[in-house]
Amino acid sequence: MTQTETSTIAAPLQAEHFDVLIVGAGISGVGGAYHLARQCPATSFVVLEAKESFGGTWITHRYPGIRSDSDLHTFGYRFKPWTSAPIATAAEILKYMGDVIEENDLGRHIRYGHRIVAASWSSERNLWTIEARRADTGETVWFTAGFLWMCQGYYRHDAGYTPDWPGTAEFKGRIVHPQSWPDDIDYKGKTVIVIGSGATAATLVPAIAGECAHVTMLQRSPTYFFTGRNINELAEMLRALQIDETWIHEIVRRKILHDQALFTARCVNEPDAVTQELLGAVRAYLGADYDVATHFTPSYRPWRQRLAFIPDGDLFRGIASGKASVVTDEIERFTPHGIRLKSGRELPADIIVTATGFNLSVLGDIDFTIDGKPLVFSDTVTYRGMMFTGVPNMVWVFGYFRASWTLRADLVADFVCRLLRHMEAKKAKSVEVALRPEDADMPLLDWIDPENFNPGYLMRGIHLLPRRGNKPEWQHTQDYWAEKDAFPAIDLDDAAFVYR
Repeated sequence: MTQTETSTIAAPLQAEHFDVLIVGAGISGVGGAYHLARQCPATSFVVLEAKESFGGTWITHRYPGIRSDSDLHTFGYRFKPWTSAPIATAAEILKYMGDVIEENDLGRHIRYGHRIVAASWSSERNLWTIEARRADTGETVWFTAGFLWMCQGYYRHDAGYTPDWPGTAEFKGRIVHPQSWPDDIDYKGKTVIVIGSGATAATLVPAIAGECAHVTMLQRSPTYFFTGRNINELAEMLRALQIDETWIHEIVRRKILHDQALFTARCVNEPDAVTQELLGAVRAYLGADYDVATHFTPSYRPWRQRLAFIPDGDLFRGIASGKASVVTDEIERFTPHGIRLKSGRELPADIIVTATGFNLSVLGDIDFTIDGKPLVFSDTVTYRGMMFTGVPNMVWVFGYFRASWTLRADLVADFVCRLLRHMEAKKAKSVEVALRPEDADMPLLDWIDPENFNPGYLMRGIHLLPRRGNKPEWQHTQDYWAEKDAFPAIDLDDAAFVYR
């Protein structure tokens, strides 16, 4: 592989060249940089990050109580032990990522404040040309790369999704989205409505309940939650036995993944039994008289949407204390002093928080072209949710919905490094995936089956995503427990891979 060099792409512009360009310094990008440095040490690479620091979602979101909604023994990297409580704050996660960067000298590879505007592939030159804007100077800078590794995530960081409700302009209080949490907001002693019922709302409500006059979680429909202590008893027992933290990390990860696999299977095979178990845990906090049927009993089976963990039942303890409440109804309109519901009831509010989800970002909203033609991403077919027909030398990290995102980031990183080494051995300059003769009659379907998983952000943007087939290699299966064995066994000389 070549070392960093400067090459002219179009006089008088100069492009800095790298073998691999990683997009994003969030959990996937930092992990990718680690694996690339370790597994392909002769490969030159750069990480371009639009923000002024690493962290991705953990610096975008700054609302009170921001924390992980999955355990850090599996959300953390497989190569760095997690030694604290399983559900971690954003600050703890950022420190963990910062330690990874410092301990592995990755900082020298990261360029902060570089927002990618366009990416163009040339088959003649076997190169990606990247146009980026520098936040500090506003100037345009150029890079070329042999391989593009998309680690930018799946949602837009500049603004969250907020429905267009009637009357919002009439409301005399303040409307905020958790993704754009302002520094100057004062909710102490105020009446607050949090619209939404996902992990963000379930985190935010107990975090502010103690300081608000009252906070109401207003939901159109209920969500499943599961509760437990924010401690891993197996990890603590092993620490008491003075087992090495590296061993603890691996043992606890395996135990958690084993338990998750069993639970996911039960959600499919025994949905009624799982539902009763989940609702029983809610009743244990709220009492037999609370209307769990209305406020915490979804219409879908468990795990059809993401199931968030409530550490130590803090959301339910807030409701039981009277400082927080849940209302299940639909919004008719905003009023000067709150929200009128379709039932006719009006909820008063000084502050309304719209915890209503994300806007899907397809490939970072970058303007892609392939040999001068605009890339229509939805016209492609995905290879295992990471490569795409007709798109050379590019891999996208799209994690799991029912398991930690980082599990797949690690698997994809291993694949990318193995693919790069395979290309070098073959002396190939490019690789893309293509449907094989045996795939000619394969039906092409939406990116994911909505009967399997159907969060709002995905359903709103699914028409923008690539197509999938009905074979495991032509879809994102969402099955870590199958992919952990399937990915290392991928035959890189299969007819699905076209090298040049």
